[in-house]
Amino acid sequence: MAKRDYYEVLGVAKGASAEEIKKGYRRKAKELHPDRNADNPDAEAQFKEANEAYDVLKDADKKAAYDRYGHAAFEGGMGGGGHPGGGFRGQGDFASAFSDVFDDLFGDFMGGGRGGGGGGRAARGSDLRYNLRVTLEDAYSGLQKTINVPTSVGCEDCNGTGAESGAEPTMCPTCSGMGKVRAQQGFFTVERTCPTCQGMGQMIKNPCGSCHGAGRVEKDRSLAVNIPAGVETGTRIRLAGEGEAGMRGGPSGDLYIFIEVQDHALFDRESIHLHCRVPVSMTTAALGGEVEVPTIDGGRSRVKIPAGSQNGRQMRLRGKGMPALRGGGAGDMYIELGVETPVNLTSKQKELLREFNELSEENNPESSNFFSKVKSFWDGMKG
Repeated sequence: MAKRDYYEVLGVAKGASAEEIKKGYRRKAKELHPDRNADNPDAEAQFKEANEAYDVLKDADKKAAYDRYGHAAFEGGMGGGGHPGGGFRGQGDFASAFSDVFDDLFGDFMGGGRGGGGGGRAARGSDLRYNLRVTLEDAYSGLQKTINVPTSVGCEDCNGTGAESGAEPTMCPTCSGMGKVRAQQGFFTVERTCPTCQGMGQMIKNPCGSCHGAGRVEKDRSLAVNIPAGVETGTRIRLAGEGEAGMRGGPSGDLYIFIEVQDHALFDRESIHLHCRVPVSMTTAALGGEVEVPTIDGGRSRVKIPAGSQNGRQMRLRGKGMPALRGGGAGDMYIELGVETPVNLTSKQKELLREFNELSEENNPESSNFFSKVKSFWDGMKG
């Protein structure tokens, strides 16, 4: 069967940049990793195919040869793509074929690949994500919250080894414990994950009956999480070693808690500042007065309304906003006045407003200025 185009395998366009190729590979690796596709018999082969494609396309020299000659560049049919004598980088670049999966999948979080060396007998567990919603009040004060996380934990029956109690894993006969096998392709020696032991370097003849040789079992865990004051939507909290247990005694991954702060009925948040729209009567805005407003800490503040305040006017309460996440004081709270027009007027109220309107022609400077501009506009159009 003819090999598929490497760009097609990674789901990227020809001529894709190195970053696009890496993103395509990471996406495919996550999608096809055998640990996540136990019910898909084709996942392993597709996973290896994606790994092979990335081995070539991530290297500028090999990519150039592939772009020019296709698969023939690695089947002994071409002369090294213009680099006689092995101008490409040597087999050391291929040695990380399997570990690249872990490095690329989890490198953004913990900056490294799997635990262990050589044959990778113990694979690091996956990092986990937990989405946590909190109220704005909780984000203001901080809290400790208990969460239940479905994850994989080390098997107690076999102590995470994957073998029946007392049994010892044996060296894989195919890769001699290295976890990788080498194959010659034209001028290149390619290292791939051992198909017999799946890169573990060991075989288990008597797998544990509880975990079936994986060294870990599915289980819900309760964790107490400290949410610091000042968190906002998108804040990420890392709990080292609280992720998925590693395969066959490998180190656990990390748990990342992503915070989402719920919308509030009274306050709108902007970074460390809060905004609150407060309705005031037309007479209070005209004559001045005071209004009592709530604060996020559950308190109250009296705000003085200057006479002649217009709709949308803002006033600031210093230090009444949200605390900064890593210290440094607190933000401010901004009060925005919403001047309210009275409704359902009685006959007497209407009469008084008409009388007031007749006496207040000189008390509306914004209206006078606007209609003066309108008159000038119309006169200009006539001219």
